[in-house]
Amino acid sequence: MAASPSTAATVNVMLAIFEKKTNPIDLYRPLRNYVAFHYSEREAQNLDDDLQTLKQLRSDIERHSDPSLTSRRDLLQSYYKALCLVETRFPISSDQDHVNTLSFVWFDAFKPKQKATQQNIHLEKAAVLFNLGAVYSQIGLSYDRNTVDGRRQASHAFIAAAGSFAYLKDNAAMKASIGSSTTVDVSVECAGMLERLMLAQAQECVFENTIAKGSTPIVCAKISRQVGLYYEEALAALNVAPLNQHFDKGWIAHVQLKTALFFAEACYRYGLELHEKEEIAEEIARLRSGVNALTEAKKSSKGAAAQILDAISKLEANLNRNLERAVKENDRVYLMRVPSPNSLPPLPAFSMVKPMAMNEVLDASKEKLFASLVPDSSAKALSRYTEMVDEIIRTQAEKLQQASELTRVRLKEMELPDSILALEGNFTLPTNLKEDVEAVQISGGPAGLEAELQQLKDLRRVNQELLVQTEELLQKEAREDAQFRSQFGTKWTRPQSSTLTKNLQDRLNRFAGNLKQAAESDGRIERSIREHSAFMAILDSRPIESALPSLARPIMSLDANEDAVVGSLKQSLRQLETLGAQRAGLEDMLKEMKRKDDILPKLMTSTGSYEDLFKKEIAKYDHICEEIAKNIEAQEQLLMQIQAQNDEFSAIFNLEDYKASREKCYKQIEAAIAKYQEIKDNVNEGLKFYVTLQDAITNVKQQCSDFVMTRNIQCREMIEDVQRQMAGLSFQDNKTAGPSTSSYPSVGHQTQRSYPPQTDSRPQPPSYYQPPEQPPAAPAGYAQPPPPYGLHQPPSPYHIPHTSATPYPPSQVHQQPTTSHDYGQPAYPGWRGPYYNAQAQQPTSVPRPPYTIPGPYPPPHQSSGYYKQQ
Repeated sequence: MAASPSTAATVNVMLAIFEKKTNPIDLYRPLRNYVAFHYSEREAQNLDDDLQTLKQLRSDIERHSDPSLTSRRDLLQSYYKALCLVETRFPISSDQDHVNTLSFVWFDAFKPKQKATQQNIHLEKAAVLFNLGAVYSQIGLSYDRNTVDGRRQASHAFIAAAGSFAYLKDNAAMKASIGSSTTVDVSVECAGMLERLMLAQAQECVFENTIAKGSTPIVCAKISRQVGLYYEEALAALNVAPLNQHFDKGWIAHVQLKTALFFAEACYRYGLELHEKEEIAEEIARLRSGVNALTEAKKSSKGAAAQILDAISKLEANLNRNLERAVKENDRVYLMRVPSPNSLPPLPAFSMVKPMAMNEVLDASKEKLFASLVPDSSAKALSRYTEMVDEIIRTQAEKLQQASELTRVRLKEMELPDSILALEGNFTLPTNLKEDVEAVQISGGPAGLEAELQQLKDLRRVNQELLVQTEELLQKEAREDAQFRSQFGTKWTRPQSSTLTKNLQDRLNRFAGNLKQAAESDGRIERSIREHSAFMAILDSRPIESALPSLARPIMSLDANEDAVVGSLKQSLRQLETLGAQRAGLEDMLKEMKRKDDILPKLMTSTGSYEDLFKKEIAKYDHICEEIAKNIEAQEQLLMQIQAQNDEFSAIFNLEDYKASREKCYKQIEAAIAKYQEIKDNVNEGLKFYVTLQDAITNVKQQCSDFVMTRNIQCREMIEDVQRQMAGLSFQDNKTAGPSTSSYPSVGHQTQRSYPPQTDSRPQPPSYYQPPEQPPAAPAGYAQPPPPYGLHQPPSPYHIPHTSATPYPPSQVHQQPTTSHDYGQPAYPGWRGPYYNAQAQQPTSVPRPPYTIPGPYPPPHQSSGYYKQQ
């Protein structure tokens, strides 16, 4: 049967709450005086704008300057947030050190003659919350509920009103009731009753829309029943102290009639559903319950609105009509026993509304008012909270690091994933060993030793040729001197060349001995390279991993499950890697949450216990901590699984034999590196020796060239002198001039040009000569390397000398002879020539042999040479 339109759905009578009234009060001066006294006058000046803003908000609350309900709502919300900021910064009480000149006065909304006066901010906050709920109820009543959108908006407004009264009940009512004087309207009981009343009206709007949409009777019955339940809860609060003596009879009658109306409406709608199911007996019982509820409610209808009474009459008529029809059908057709109403289960109900959460709407933590004024208590509380957060971060970070380290150690013990990579041919050497091999290969490797050995040979040849050229210079000069001595006989009075070049000859002989012994050392290096070339060839493998043994599949397989074992192990390793990545992300989440976690504004607006706020705020980290615990637990389980899989993998692929062969290959590579390095060091010593020796020989060659040039000049002068004597010069001229006035002095005279006095039979270097430099300490295998002469070279031997007390002036420019000019050979590829910096040595010092032995040649049984023992 279709529902009658004349039901509660057409009722347009609801209740709205009027705001509380207050007396004017000046907040500016007392609060400013407090800041100036407890902080500073400068701080008071800085806060002047904020104090003016607060004063203006309170003034607007008092005057009702804006008739718009939404503007009034916004004003109340802004003022309440400002009061939260004031509460944490300005202690308002009768205490001498507090703001003690403020008294807030508020009148009861339902009994305007009653008022409360308190010297604390709790009454002010409670009154503002009450008025906010009242304004929301007025907004809900202002919508046109004859339209779907109007009913929806009205429902949302009543939900917000319920949220405001619920917030009053939970946060401010109890504190306000503790004061010396209070009013019933802001009590916990009244706030709870108003919350239920607003929810009932919000659900009623939903019911009206449900009827308008033509929903099924059972849906309408459930929603209607919940409307009645909310009204029942409000009625229960109105019927007990302190509310039963505080509200008008019309209020109580309104709520009581609405309770019965929507119970009966639920019975009516539920009866329609039962009739369609042919459950006639229960339908009769439900309809009788609805009729009885309306009959009983009409007895207390004094003061109720006529619209409600009219709706009750129409609904009662519909109930009786359906009840009469059901009774007839049961008597004629169904003959079912009608149960007692008390034996029936409760009608089903479904709530479509709940109080709006006002925490975010009234959150003052983002407000800028009085932001610069931070009490010590809030700063200390923030420090405590920060320490709590840091402890959580530190503890969780340690857990994550320990989990990662445990994974690394366990995998290393199982040699994973190296063994899997070895099976796939992607294995590699240990880091240190690989770096050593790369260093060998960069330096040329064993294959490059042949080229370096050839460098030794070429340098030795260059030194030998340079030595030969130097000796030929002296030999040529000696032959020319002997030829003139034979030609001129006793008239050729200068010293013999052999007398003057003895020191130079001795040095050249020693160089020759050095070269001979160095050649023997080169031979030993060459033999060592030949003997160990096959052994060291492994170092030339590119990549070096190609020389390592590979992990091969078993030749015979019993159940052919190798691929399955490898696949499951690889999958587990991937899962382990995923867990590791998750740990890194969790740690980053912790740090990011800490970075954004600024609770100072909440501390500044909190009026409860700091511990409660800490507990609430620190709970934000619980989720991440739980995720970390789950990650670590999952890793433990996975590592146990990987251990079992790896044991099976090792058995199938004979991993122990592979490890043994791999370690053997590692040792072979290490030994090859050591042998290569030994030979390389010996080769480097040889190269250094030859370069240093070449410097010394070049220097001696230059001295020989200077000597030959000087002797040539003397030779020309002496030839001219002898020729003048033989040409019959005037006796008088000869007698006048004598030998001492000759253009060239006699060799035996004391006037020296380039030779030492007769008391020293060894020739000395010219006075312009710069002492050669002492070579660096001898490398291993050499007793003393030859001095690197040649850093400071004398001028070209063909330079014409100036007249001076000595045969040659001091050299101003030292020229470095080139290799091709010195010994007619091109520079050896890669040879850098005589450029080593060395310390100065004595002018008469000469390079020592490269061996620390008494004689120039070592006994056969001695290990001599500049390389290490092979």
